[in-house]
Amino acid sequence: MPDISIGPFKRVQGSIVLPGSKSISNRALLLVALSTGTTTLTNLLDADDTQVMRSALRQLGLTVTDQENKVCVVEGCGGKFPVREADLFMGNAGTAIRPLAAALAMQGGNYRLCGVARMHERPIRDLVDGLRQVGAKIEYKLQEGYPPIQILAADIQIKDVVKVRGDVSSQFLTALLMALPLVANEPVRIEVIGELISRPYIDITLKLMARFGVNVACPDLQSFLIPAKASEVVYKSPGQLSVEGDASSASYFLALGAIGGGPVKVLGVGRDSIQGDIAFADALALMGAKINAGEAWIEVSGVKNANGKLNGITIDCTEIPDAAMTLAVAALFAEGPTRLNNIASWRVKETDRIAAMAKELKKVGAIVEDGADYIVVQAPASLVDWKSPSEGIDTYDDHRMAMCFSLAAFGPNALKINDPNCVAKTFPTYFAEFAKVVG
Repeated sequence: MPDISIGPFKRVQGSIVLPGSKSISNRALLLVALSTGTTTLTNLLDADDTQVMRSALRQLGLTVTDQENKVCVVEGCGGKFPVREADLFMGNAGTAIRPLAAALAMQGGNYRLCGVARMHERPIRDLVDGLRQVGAKIEYKLQEGYPPIQILAADIQIKDVVKVRGDVSSQFLTALLMALPLVANEPVRIEVIGELISRPYIDITLKLMARFGVNVACPDLQSFLIPAKASEVVYKSPGQLSVEGDASSASYFLALGAIGGGPVKVLGVGRDSIQGDIAFADALALMGAKINAGEAWIEVSGVKNANGKLNGITIDCTEIPDAAMTLAVAALFAEGPTRLNNIASWRVKETDRIAAMAKELKKVGAIVEDGADYIVVQAPASLVDWKSPSEGIDTYDDHRMAMCFSLAAFGPNALKINDPNCVAKTFPTYFAEFAKVVG
């Protein structure tokens, strides 16, 4: 579909079974690939980003079998990929290209990794610099600091502390944490230079690694200590692993439950989640939403504020960068301004999300101010100030832009969203699920 017209809507009610978490799915796929034994993954996300990872693993010689009901069975390679030379297309999947690049640098083979045009604009220098510290040979094929990259066979030796910047993307640290145990003949210390953004994503990495038998110690907030490997077998299959529902995807439906009265219940993620984006529910509660949660579910039933509206907040979004986008659109339904701070990482995502969000919010009549690492959003001043742009809301081939702006259809006007199919990156059935609860 070139576009989809939705709304205007008044009420929302129902329940949603969430797709599997992208962050957990792609980390788990790489860990099961590097393990000994066969692993059955259940509730694995079936979307563009995980298909990219599965395709790459098959090219590297692994048996990856997709079964019904989001089940995937992977036969691990014990840390050594059978194929020693490959040209791998990674789409626009940051959660695939970065950890896989680090694991491939440990293999002693030759591998080229490329992606779509936008991937070639997304930085990878900090990861490459970290890998070069341990002897990896990596060349940039187009632009210095960005994919595509060529990994060459090299003698990996860890002689010192490995240092990596943490203020551009936590995925660089995740990649090193997952790859370096393969060559840890002695304990390895990784130190983060500067601020570590998106810390909860690192916690996901560490908890998953522990499930596969590698326990990383954190002596302080900036340091990570990987134990020396006891044998050539580093990662051991847990046999079966169930993937949590995606907390970032949950944010759209939780926000709908607040804006449209609810109740809306999301199933598959709850108060016991290992995902940082679960904190979106806390942010929504700060805005006045009525929220209940259980072990694996969250329900939102409108707002508790006397005026029936959400209230604007100022919030540090360092730990919820993806879900923070949903707050920016929810701000259209709040009294007073909402300020999202520490979102510089938006600039290097699937698109420049600060610029894109500011431009599209203004199209519907919002009052917006943005800077290098923040955005302030205020609702249109009155009902007549709400707009329905004839050209539609542009989505920039960014799944989260499309899903976020579906909320704006709870304003007074119908809304056209361009290229809704971009949601296939993480949630191919999003608009069908959306229609169920608003219908």
